[in-house]
Amino acid sequence: MSREQLIGELEVLYRRRYRQFLRVAIAVAGNEAGGHDAVQEGFARAIRSAGSYRGEGNIEAWLWRIVLNAARAARADRVDAGVEDDSGADVVGGFVGEDDFGVRSWVAALPERQRLAVFLRYYADLDYRAIATALGVEVGTVSATLNAAHTALRRALEEVPQ
Repeated sequence: MSREQLIGELEVLYRRRYRQFLRVAIAVAGNEAGGHDAVQEGFARAIRSAGSYRGEGNIEAWLWRIVLNAARAARADRVDAGVEDDSGADVVGGFVGEDDFGVRSWVAALPERQRLAVFLRYYADLDYRAIATALGVEVGTVSATLNAAHTALRRALEEVPQ
């Protein structure tokens, strides 16, 4: 794939999937502004480094990895600056409809890898292989991570008073 073709593919992804990238980036970065910045920076990095794409695997998964890294960097910058982390229930709230049972806070309370795997699977609609590429892990790790997240969420749901 030529550089021009890759940039064309990135433009298509930007137009078609921006909202999904943004929703996950907001949750990872910890606030809306950081999420917007992370998505913009992620796409810009992808275009600048288009020559480094080896043509192996899914372009979208490669792009997710870049955007997630930008969102993590935005979050780290906020922590380094002493800005309070607001990545909890309010930020996650963009992902879940009604929250009668505290689902937002349960998802926010998951360990980072589990939370990211849940976001990428259910909010970005990525398959296990694409999630593995985005997170830099093996496909089996994605399966185990999602299983652990499901177990934690199921346990939290079972504890809800009737």
